[in-house]
Amino acid sequence: MTLQIKPGTTWDEVYARAQAAAPEAFDADRILNLVGGSWQRNGQPGEHASPVDGRQVQGPPRLSHDEAAAAVVHAAGEHKAWAEVDLDERKSRVAAAVAEMRQHRDTLALLLVWEIGKPWRLACADVDRALDGVDWYLEEIERQMAGRTPLPGPVSNIASWNYPMSVQVHAELVQCLAGNAVIAKTPSQGGFHTLTLAHAFMKRAGLPVSLLSGVGSSLGDVLIRSEEIGCLAFVGGRANGRKAATSLADTGKRHFLEQEGLNAWGVWDFSQWDALAGHLKKGFEYAKQRCTAYPRYVVQRELFPEFLETYLPVVRGVRFGHPLAVESPDDDLPELDFGPVIHATKAAELRERYAEAVGGGAIPLYRGDVAEDGRFLDGQDTSSYVAPACVLGPPSNWTLHHSEPFGPLDSVVIVDTESELLAAMNASNGSLVASVATDVADFGARVAEELQAFKVGINKPRSRGDREEVFGGKGASWKGAFVGGDLLVQAVTEGNGFVYGNFPTYSLYPKTV
Repeated sequence: MTLQIKPGTTWDEVYARAQAAAPEAFDADRILNLVGGSWQRNGQPGEHASPVDGRQVQGPPRLSHDEAAAAVVHAAGEHKAWAEVDLDERKSRVAAAVAEMRQHRDTLALLLVWEIGKPWRLACADVDRALDGVDWYLEEIERQMAGRTPLPGPVSNIASWNYPMSVQVHAELVQCLAGNAVIAKTPSQGGFHTLTLAHAFMKRAGLPVSLLSGVGSSLGDVLIRSEEIGCLAFVGGRANGRKAATSLADTGKRHFLEQEGLNAWGVWDFSQWDALAGHLKKGFEYAKQRCTAYPRYVVQRELFPEFLETYLPVVRGVRFGHPLAVESPDDDLPELDFGPVIHATKAAELRERYAEAVGGGAIPLYRGDVAEDGRFLDGQDTSSYVAPACVLGPPSNWTLHHSEPFGPLDSVVIVDTESELLAAMNASNGSLVASVATDVADFGARVAEELQAFKVGINKPRSRGDREEVFGGKGASWKGAFVGGDLLVQAVTEGNGFVYGNFPTYSLYPKTV
């Protein structure tokens, strides 16, 4: 079977589409920074390889510390003016930005495919969830803003690369809707082209947004500690999250820091294996590169044979490969579970972690093969691709025993008692989600109370949620205000009532839960 890139979806064609849609933000040879109220050709572009096939594409134009500081000062001025804009006008401008993004939805999605390797269906879903989510806030914002005012300064957004639209752009639009100016940093590992196009539409609609690129070590203090900043919205790993939290400690700034956690499925007194198989299959979407993925399974010993009979056919049936490769030009884009991981270094790291676990005594349950199992163009670079793998009984000193792999590397732990189940599921000192597969409702309810996860599913997985449902974390997986629904608006506004979340002290806020 000989494959080809579907016509109209090559990198050059997609970049040309983005440039035609927003010529103010895309030069022929590079993207620009949105600082000081306009798109500027400043900053030194870095090198960047698309994970899809290793080709070099325009990297993010990195600003210096002083240039970023000037951008924050300008954003603070925009914030003061925007806070005085009538809510109806804010709604009109946000709706205009959403409408233009919908018009260019396919281009935004194709940029996501090339930048961060999302299969077409998942890339479209990322864009759609962002826009549909903001539609809900446009309907609810008058009620949500009753008795509330914007923060004293702009919201600073530092987000991960994996969901540029449904997490970062979605949050920024709600922040603007609530009366705040926004200053955002593009993730260093990918997503900057998508964010550039989205912010071009936001700026065109008259929203007070700034978008800049740079090295975190150079810009971190500027985007976190600057006196002008009113709030920090952070999504990322625990190491960087801890640095941000430490930097915030003496400032009293509003913040919500979403960090990683080892989300786990617990399996106990269970028989609904067909249903679990469906959940396991869906769990491999986007190579488990998301904060609500489940890479750890904690299984009652006597159920391990049935679990294995369910798990192995699922993992063998996972489809991965080049997200834009088709047999014929008229074919639809392939229906894949995932494409590459974010970069070749990450793929190599996952292979090393698998070898580390097995070398430490874990039993290799499954290890796929990229060349045999993947779907690729002839001769293409596959260095950013990794096949699914799973180990049984990882050693306690394994690098990933207490942290998430952020890739399709699973681990299974066998337990004999309820206390062992809880200990294994709570291995990472807090997580965003967890699930229990059980036929015994009372057992599920009792265990759910003891799990250190913000959302717990009984016989179903849990997800982030963007509208009516609140999102947060427990332990080291989350710091600061909870978000989602009304609480997202409350997190970026001031008014009567409490700010709910995980805060380091009780002195900054009247009440936390």
